[in-house]
Amino acid sequence: MERLNVSLKDVNAVYDGPVGVLWELIMGEQIHIGGFKSSMELAKKAGIQPGWKGIDLCSALGAGCRFLVKFFGTSMCGLDGTKTMHEKAIQRAQNEGLADKIDFKLGDVTANPWPNNTFDFVWGEDAWCYVVDKEKLIAEGVRVLKPGGVMAFTDWIEGPQGLTTDQAKRINTFMKFPYMESLGGYKKLIEKAGLTLVSAEDLTPEFAGYVDLYIKMLVDQLSFDALKIIGDNLELFQGMGGEMQFMSEMAHQGRMGRGRFLARK
Repeated sequence: MERLNVSLKDVNAVYDGPVGVLWELIMGEQIHIGGFKSSMELAKKAGIQPGWKGIDLCSALGAGCRFLVKFFGTSMCGLDGTKTMHEKAIQRAQNEGLADKIDFKLGDVTANPWPNNTFDFVWGEDAWCYVVDKEKLIAEGVRVLKPGGVMAFTDWIEGPQGLTTDQAKRINTFMKFPYMESLGGYKKLIEKAGLTLVSAEDLTPEFAGYVDLYIKMLVDQLSFDALKIIGDNLELFQGMGGEMQFMSEMAHQGRMGRGRFLARK
C-alpha cells in the first residue's frame, strides 16, 4: 500500500491545534476506541500486575498511564512526540496526584531514551497508526522490554477486505496517518522483532459501530461544542463529517478497522 509523506511534524500540527481538542471532545481523554472498557480488556489480557513498570508509546494526554497506575497499581513512563500533549499529560498527572508514579518524556518513539531491559510491559492504544516507521517503533519497544515482558497494543488497521489505493489515500490524508498496517502486517513486524506472538485479534466488526457513535454524537449532541473548537467554521465541520462518514462506510465494508495484539519477549 502506498505510504503518504506524513511526518511527526504533520501529526504535531493536529494535536497541538484545535483538531486534537476536537478528538478529545468526541472520544474522551483516552482518545481511543472503546475508552475505559477497551483499556481494561487489553490490560487483563496482558496480565498486567501491581508493581510492574510499563511504558506507553505515543502516550498523548497520559490517560493510559493514569489508567494503569490507578486501576492496576503499576508505575509508568510515557513517551510522546507532541509538545502540547506532553505538557497536558504532565499537568493532568499532577492534578490527580500521580506525578510521582509517572515519568513523561517528549520524544520520538522510534528513538526510545530508556535503557535496555527497563520495562515489564510496553503499551499502546490506537496511536501507532501515526508512526511512519512501525518496524523501528516495535524494535525499540522490544529493546527496552525485559526478558519475559509483554507488549500489548491496539491500533487502527487496514481491514480484512482491504483498501484500494484511493480509499487508503483519502483516509490517511484526513487522519494524518502515513499508512495503516494490516493484521497480518503487524504479525510479521512483531515476529521480525523477535517477540513471540500470543494473539492478534481483528476487532473490525465493532470498529464500525464506534465510528457511527462518534458521528451521531457530533450531529445529535455536540455540534455547538465542536464548532466552537474549530472557530465556528461550519464548512470545515461539514467536511470533517463527510470524511468520517466515508470511514464509516469503509469500516462497515470491512476495509478499515482495528486490531488488538499481545506478544512476549
